[in-house]
Amino acid sequence: MDEGLSLRHSKWECKYHIVFIPKCRRRVLYGQLRNDLGEVFRALAWHKESRIEEGHLMVDYVHMLTSIPPKYAVSSVVGYIKGKSAIHIARTYGKRKRNFVGQHFWARGYFISTVGRDEAMIRDYIRHQKKEDERVDQLNIWS
Repeated sequence: MDEGLSLRHSKWECKYHIVFIPKCRRRVLYGQLRNDLGEVFRALAWHKESRIEEGHLMVDYVHMLTSIPPKYAVSSVVGYIKGKSAIHIARTYGKRKRNFVGQHFWARGYFISTVGRDEAMIRDYIRHQKKEDERVDQLNIWS
């Protein structure tokens, strides 16, 4: 266990596999937006004392392996990351200067799974998911 993973009276290792999608599963995570979002997600996680250990942005969803301290609810950290990143996207790419109401970038839900002893398998899955999706798409062409 890492020495850095401790609170005042506890040692911890809480890792989660998180997946979420843009609203209506739009294929909008590409180009400059894709390059920018990785750093935005890392900075937002840092604000909640969390760390994104592994991540990959596909064109229509986001995979992250995130370490979140036990003093934070996982739902609050994911909600914070999704909400603040949507505001960043609206201001940077939507040319909006103030907060906005009624417009959402991310879909409401998300997938989350605790990561235990299979951390290496999850890391490998996140790294190679793009290749697997391309392979499956290629198979579906012939159907």
